[in-house]
Amino acid sequence: MPNKVVETPFPLIDADPHAGRVIRYMRPSDYVAWAGVTAAFPSTLYLWDMADPMRTKMRTGLRLGGLLGFVGGFFFAYQRSSMRFWGWTENKREEDMDRVEMGDRISQGLPLYGTSDQPEWVQGVAYRNSAFSQLKLHLFPMFNLVNHQHHGKTEADYKDREDL
Repeated sequence: MPNKVVETPFPLIDADPHAGRVIRYMRPSDYVAWAGVTAAFPSTLYLWDMADPMRTKMRTGLRLGGLLGFVGGFFFAYQRSSMRFWGWTENKREEDMDRVEMGDRISQGLPLYGTSDQPEWVQGVAYRNSAFSQLKLHLFPMFNLVNHQHHGKTEADYKDREDL
């Protein structure tokens, strides 16, 4: 199955980035957004309780709200980082980091996206299941945890660059 080609306003870095790579490339603004969502959930519950007080203590509700805010904030930050890999938002910093990382891998003779013990067909299934799954993290969290070669870029894309 051919990779889906999507026209984007910024350069494509990776069509299906590995979860570890998405987290490594997070910007400080992603961490701020994560913290904001984490704090917003229990804060909203607390303000709601101030407007319409309950007769019981809110301690358990606030803890659960903090946990849900933390998970939701992570999903939000992960999605923001993924959108930069796809070229949907400004990604100059990630493009430079990718160029350096992949240039180092090429110079060391390593495969661009790592190796996998999985058969080719399993790698293809993993790609088809995880491609663009970041758009539905709130419904069904699925992350790319398999190294495969379906990323929309090849070694030739990096070797053609004069700065490597």
